Amino acid sequence: MSKRFDRKPSTSKRMIWMIVGVLLLVAAIVGVKVLVVMRTIANLPKPVPATVSTTVAGYQSWQPTLGAIGTLRAVRGADLALDLGGVVDEVLLRSGEQVKQGQILLQLRDGDDVAQLQQLEAAAQLARLNFRRAEQQRGSHAISTADFQSAASDMQAKQAAVARQNVLVAKKQLRAPFAGRAGIITVNPGDYLSAGTTIVTLQQTASLYADFDVPQRQLGRVKIGQTVHLTVDAYPGRRFVGKVTAINAKVDAATRNVTVEATVPNSNGKLVPGMFAHVGVDLGDKKRYLTLPQAAVVYNPYGDTVYVVQKPQTENAPKDDKGRGERASPTVQQKLITTGDTRGDQVVVLKGLQPGTVVVTSGQIKLKNGAAIKIDNSVQPADSPNPTPQEH
Repeated sequence: MSKRFDRKPSTSKRMIWMIVGVLLLVAAIVGVKVLVVMRTIANLPKPVPATVSTTVAGYQSWQPTLGAIGTLRAVRGADLALDLGGVVDEVLLRSGEQVKQGQILLQLRDGDDVAQLQQLEAAAQLARLNFRRAEQQRGSHAISTADFQSAASDMQAKQAAVARQNVLVAKKQLRAPFAGRAGIITVNPGDYLSAGTTIVTLQQTASLYADFDVPQRQLGRVKIGQTVHLTVDAYPGRRFVGKVTAINAKVDAATRNVTVEATVPNSNGKLVPGMFAHVGVDLGDKKRYLTLPQAAVVYNPYGDTVYVVQKPQTENAPKDDKGRGERASPTVQQKLITTGDTRGDQVVVLKGLQPGTVVVTSGQIKLKNGAAIKIDNSVQPADSPNPTPQEH
């Protein structure tokens, strides 16, 4: 009788089949996960184009200007005081009044001095009479030459005493040394004033000086007769025009700046000495520059850039469910530029941009190369060559 042996798979074959089964299971799980992820990605909403505003780079007429900070100073100004002390007898001036040259502004009590003057004048009159009598007697040889000379000397001495007393009486009056506008006066009759006490300030404001400093490297660009325009905080949006009238003869060794003086007409009296002013000196003739709003430029350590708008590529636009081409959005491309001078809200573009180029002016923080955009120019950034503060 033949012997039957049961044939069983070996251990190695069983291990291979087990590994194959595990790999198939893992592949099935991974495939399911990939399908789920792909379906999720497909169902995600498409990125919305960033909303930006744009402008077209173009040429503008540009007046080269040198800016500086200045201080207004009266053409003639003084703090008035008296050489002598005394009690105020009369104040002949109102605060802020326009006065004429030589006008009496204040009178000190001078009764004793006037009485002394009258006494000296009487003595001088007697001395003149004696001199005339002596002069007649000398013609007839009735008196000696020595007596005649004594009478002449006495008359001159008495006249000198009168002149000295006149000066003393005049010092008891405060007169305007020039025509101008007086400041605030706080002195009242009966007050005692010491010699040298400032009584009132007097400023001639028909025209004013504007003093400002410019760096020595700019000195060659500043010339006498150039037009100067200035603004002050007291009158926003208003420009005052003058001329450069003087340039200091030396450069300040501490700051390496030179002081320039401009004269500004002030017939309406709006400007006041001591005011702080923003000064601009027009340098040469007007020029044409390619300009952009400063808000359009992205300033980086490696260079200044702008985002240029690219026209949409309609032939590569994606298709919708019905096979129709969707409307493509414009995109942007970042470009390096070289900037120059600034004027108000504007900046000069020297290199890297052509006139007529559409440039993004706001919303750059959301952009990168090739990003789709949506243009909305309902609100534009400031682009004024002479901006003024706006209060809301």
